Amino acid sequence: MMSRFYRHFRMTEADAAEFAAQRLTLFAGARRLEAKEIGDGNINYIFRVVNPENGVSAIIKHADLGTRSGTRILGVDRSRIEAELLKLEGELAPGLVPRVYDYDPVMACRSMEDLSDHRILRYELIGHRTFPRLAGDISDFLVKTMVPTLDMVMDPIEKKELVKRYINPRLCQITEQLVYTEPYTGKPERTRVFPPNAEFMTKELFGDEELRLEVAKLKYSFMNDAQALIHGDLHSGSIFVTRDSTKVFDPEFAYFGPIGYDLGNFVGNLCFARANAQTTMGTGPAQDGFIGWIDETIVSTVDLFKRKFLAQFKASVRDEMGMVPGYAEWFLDGLLADSAGAAGLEINRRLVGVAQVKDITGIADPELRARAERVLVRAAKRYIKARAGHVKGEDFRTTIEEAAAAPDSH
Repeated sequence: MMSRFYRHFRMTEADAAEFAAQRLTLFAGARRLEAKEIGDGNINYIFRVVNPENGVSAIIKHADLGTRSGTRILGVDRSRIEAELLKLEGELAPGLVPRVYDYDPVMACRSMEDLSDHRILRYELIGHRTFPRLAGDISDFLVKTMVPTLDMVMDPIEKKELVKRYINPRLCQITEQLVYTEPYTGKPERTRVFPPNAEFMTKELFGDEELRLEVAKLKYSFMNDAQALIHGDLHSGSIFVTRDSTKVFDPEFAYFGPIGYDLGNFVGNLCFARANAQTTMGTGPAQDGFIGWIDETIVSTVDLFKRKFLAQFKASVRDEMGMVPGYAEWFLDGLLADSAGAAGLEINRRLVGVAQVKDITGIADPELRARAERVLVRAAKRYIKARAGHVKGEDFRTTIEEAAAAPDSH
């Protein structure tokens, strides 16, 4: 029988089951497959396909031409980018990303390992659970996947060819708008300000011209600094965890950009978890223990990244000028400054932008939520304005710690 999947269309659950039966060898011989759509984002359709006879399962991530809401046309090349990058990351950082079984360019489907035994980090942090491997695994992932694609490490011709292959204009445009522009305009149609903080946000974000200038500088870097092949959306909703495993997924925003963007996004999301705990856990040993772990994870992630980056860069560098004494340290300081700026950008855009986080929106008490937002904005502004002063993990921790401890004022 001729396959129906010879041209692109938006798939349903029944389509996904049929597609998996035809395409994936792990379902060979299955008499019946069950598929359930489990996606909760606005961009893709995600199906979990299971053989009920033996429990074998897979995830099929399907891209349509536009967003699920129909508000943007994205094309489907992001699907190729994600599939290729996951395979590359699997080679560079084994065990830290889901296995990719197959990619079908016609249906824009990437079929992957089912990680149902893992949990999404964001919700685990909201539940105030700790993960001792997190800092080590994330710093490993960042260094192992990005250092090999640096200019001073890759062959220059190969690097430029790879930059061309991973140009991702539509997804980059989303980031440029949602992260680097809209949170600083105050336009009501593109912001979602929590009403008790309307006056505060108008003054501290929309009306701070010094801040807007620094954000504009960071936006230029995002648009032009093709340092390495980055994930492009490394937040706590893009990380699966267990006590013994960390898996980074969903790299469809990947492109060649500033390394600090990924590290900063991760730190910013740890700040959300910290603010949530400070407002919802009540005082006592449990809160102290969780916040202490968050603070230590911020410090450890940054410092482990520094140590591993220097070691891998010096072991891998091929360009003669990259071997000049002091170059690696100078370059690393710039990456850390960029990371601090990105942490601030991530915080601000999740508080007043259209894509917010449940760490904060889930705080039921309006007064506590408003206080948490103000703490985070003050930290974010310091991350952005004083980013050059963030050169070690302790600097990142001090910024959020001092913002949380400062007397509150509207």
